[in-house]
Amino acid sequence: MATTAPTSLLHSAFYRFVPLADPPAVADQVRALARGLQGSIVVAREGINGTVAGNSGAIGAFETALQQADVLDGALRGMAFKRSACSVQPFGRLKVGVKPEIVALGLPDESVDPAGPALSPPDEHDASHLSPQAWRELLARDDVVLLDNRNHFEYRLGHFRGAVDPQVRNFRDFVAYVQAHAPAWRAAGRPVAMYCTGGIRCDKTAPWMRSLGLDVRQLDGGILHYFQSLDDADRDWLGECFVFDKRVALDSGLRETGTTAEQVFDAVHPDEAWRLQRAQRLE
Repeated sequence: MATTAPTSLLHSAFYRFVPLADPPAVADQVRALARGLQGSIVVAREGINGTVAGNSGAIGAFETALQQADVLDGALRGMAFKRSACSVQPFGRLKVGVKPEIVALGLPDESVDPAGPALSPPDEHDASHLSPQAWRELLARDDVVLLDNRNHFEYRLGHFRGAVDPQVRNFRDFVAYVQAHAPAWRAAGRPVAMYCTGGIRCDKTAPWMRSLGLDVRQLDGGILHYFQSLDDADRDWLGECFVFDKRVALDSGLRETGTTAEQVFDAVHPDEAWRLQRAQRLE
């Protein structure tokens, strides 16, 4: 199992899909628990999604507090936290906000058959989730569509060997790509194995993809969990993994690489130019 470098500064990423009746009240409660940390936490009616950083003691206390019975009646108990080490603070402040979704992907509102049943809610623990070892075994099969569920610049920086790049510059591009290829994948009986950084995009996307009649598999916990679990993750991974904070990129050992935003984003493309400008402001 990969371990973080010896440091007292840790980054922790987490999410859970759980119905929340009063997101603003939840945000207030979480904000109080996260006092002293820096990062970004989003609360919505569909759940919570966050990345925070701080010293190891404060991170541990926050993770424990989130899972206590008096927080959402224990609805966050057992929530997975993906940790990695930081050489410098990756965030400038703490922001806890309320939004319509914890991850906005622009998915169609209805299944492929408008008269059919509504889409199932995301399920973080269904049988489509594969452990890192089971994922590695799946990668060896030649009948699987290996689909990168991230932005194009993330794929360009690093990806699993043999993965397909849907050329996503806006998430609508991912929807269009899947819709265009789903008939052929179904006809050939090919399972679709997808992955993203921490798992949340795949969890949100999977019910919609299943509504198209696809056999969906996904990497449990995403790329970060894969790196965290396997010392030889670079056997299957090419390049680096982009992270949405000041560290910019990690290698397969969850170590900061020194890659800069200027090396990641191609300012020729408008969708990357504004990301570069934002990263330069953060610096």
